[in-house]
Amino acid sequence: MKDTTILVIDDDRIILDSLCEFLSLEGFTAEGAGTFKGALDKLSANDYCLVITDVNLPDGDGLELLHIIRRDHPKTVVLVITGYGTIESAVMAIKSGAYDYLTKPIVDDELRLAVERAITQQSLISENENLKLQLEQKYRLENIISHHYKMAKIFDLVEAVADSKVTVLMAGPSGTGKSMLAKAIHHRSGRRNQPFVEVSCGALPETLLESELFGHSKGAFTGAVTNKEGKFLAADAGTIFLDEVSNASPGLQAKLLRVLEDRKFEAVGSNKTITVDTRIILASNRDLDEEVKQGRFREDLYYRINVVKIKLPPLCERVGDVKLLAEHFLKIYSALHDRNKLGFSDEAMELLERYSWPGNVRELENIIERAALLSKGKFIGADDLPDSTKQEPAKAGRQDRYEAMGLKEALAGPEKEIIRQTLKANHWNRQETAKALQINRTTLFKKMKHYALYDEAGRLGLT
Repeated sequence: MKDTTILVIDDDRIILDSLCEFLSLEGFTAEGAGTFKGALDKLSANDYCLVITDVNLPDGDGLELLHIIRRDHPKTVVLVITGYGTIESAVMAIKSGAYDYLTKPIVDDELRLAVERAITQQSLISENENLKLQLEQKYRLENIISHHYKMAKIFDLVEAVADSKVTVLMAGPSGTGKSMLAKAIHHRSGRRNQPFVEVSCGALPETLLESELFGHSKGAFTGAVTNKEGKFLAADAGTIFLDEVSNASPGLQAKLLRVLEDRKFEAVGSNKTITVDTRIILASNRDLDEEVKQGRFREDLYYRINVVKIKLPPLCERVGDVKLLAEHFLKIYSALHDRNKLGFSDEAMELLERYSWPGNVRELENIIERAALLSKGKFIGADDLPDSTKQEPAKAGRQDRYEAMGLKEALAGPEKEIIRQTLKANHWNRQETAKALQINRTTLFKKMKHYALYDEAGRLGLT
């Protein structure tokens, strides 16, 4: 409290000095200004947690000053002083964003209580701002770790569409990071200060999902004892992320189509139409093309949500990211669980890179947290990893399945792994590696850059 600085603004010098003296005796740092211009000069030069201002100033309007403070100093809380005859102005000030008002003559106990409440409010505002900043840092696009060329293309696409209203559809198996990417899109958009609401359509029974999304009115069904606001309304002006949307029933799909087209809906059991301004991001771990062919997903809804499609590759297709992600997760969970872990043994890392990762990034994160928590040495060894990672790749992975792709794309993964293993066998000596692969050094260098192997060599201090 000793560092709390308060600005008092009043054209009556006696009141101004009296208030400043009282606040100083209470343990605050108090500064005074007797005019509108003097107050602006003080505000431009210093940060104040609280401003106490008279409504009537000789060279300006206290309400206008309030608007300026709310606009330029959003973390500053404002208390308004008014005479007995100008309560209407105080009420107007409250509507304009003042926290509270005091009437003249000012009573010490009332002032003390009002200041204490205002300081508490200011602390909550600062804490909220810090939490928002932490969220923005956590969900920055740069925090999604990858050197794979497919992910680089996804990052470029996110940059292009983030600050727009366009609907985004994300595809890919579970655990590839669809939720985190949706948060990154939201926090990179102009809606970042508005709500981000996530709903897993596969986690709720069909009978409850419609109520969860659109809300319900009292008496709409057994157990609906009060009105309930739905997730779409909660996400108004912000973003809603609908995960596993392929689980939506035919009736719910029809309602989703209307929301996507008109941003309008009715709560369950209500005839009142609600309009929202909500950005919609959807995700599915099923092939929606196949779901449409099988008649399980509406074709018109699919075409409506398939405006911008982001397909997240499984972790087994970007083996080069396994080491990056494993080291990242080890750093996080070593700090979280107060464990001094320095890295991975060569054998452990080889096992991680050979494993097929059916659970993708989520599975990798869980395995690294477990190893950080339970391993006894400073380095994570092969014995610290679960038995599933030690199986032969053909047994550890899922059954082979055909996926349509170009020959160049299909050969990229094996080519990268061959180059990487040859580099390791030759201690990352590019001349010896090029000779072993029967290609020239320039070709090898270009391929290393393309597959992010040059960056990997740099991290090992071998460039």
